[in-house]
Amino acid sequence: KGSQVNDEFRIKDEKVVTSTNNNGGINGGISNGMPIIIKSVVKPTASIAKKQQTVDINEFKETTIKIKSRHDPCIASRISVVIDSVVALTILDEICLREGYLWMR
Repeated sequence: KGSQVNDEFRIKDEKVVTSTNNNGGINGGISNGMPIIIKSVVKPTASIAKKQQTVDINEFKETTIKIKSRHDPCIASRISVVIDSVVALTILDEICLREGYLWMR
């Protein structure tokens, strides 16, 4: 149920806070003042050196394939930096839309 993860608003130390942070600090695309938490999942690289099921589209039949070398890079070790950078740029963009760009001089 959605009600089980609803972040209810409370007053704590003269500030409006939520009793939980299930929404990761964002409600309806707007920060609610709680810490912004982003959870992400990275799809594994498809070209692995292990026998896998596939389809030969020329013959239109099921077959197996074993890739001998990697052809696509694995971003898993770098993804947190990429996500942090995209989030920072998005927040900066929103600040600039609200406050303008002159303060960055």
